[in-house]
Amino acid sequence: MSKGKGRISKAESYVDAGEFWDTHDLGDVWEHTKPVELEVDLESERFLFPVERQLARKLEEIARSRGVSSETLVNLWLHEKVAAARS
Repeated sequence: MSKGKGRISKAESYVDAGEFWDTHDLGDVWEHTKPVELEVDLESERFLFPVERQLARKLEEIARSRGVSSETLVNLWLHEKVAAARS
């Protein structure tokens, strides 16, 4: 963990923190918390590429059979192809 032990869990690693929160509820330690302000930027870049209609349908079918989105399947396959092309 970046700043040492977790203040509430006293965890020294993310695994320890996860194990602590698997068995504890925030309501049990609420009095030990304090308000914080965060800025979160959830924007991600998207690039659009044209895909043939029949190919898109086949991709959707394969993705559905694997329990993932078409976007996830395409990204996984593209990562594999790019890695192979660099070898």
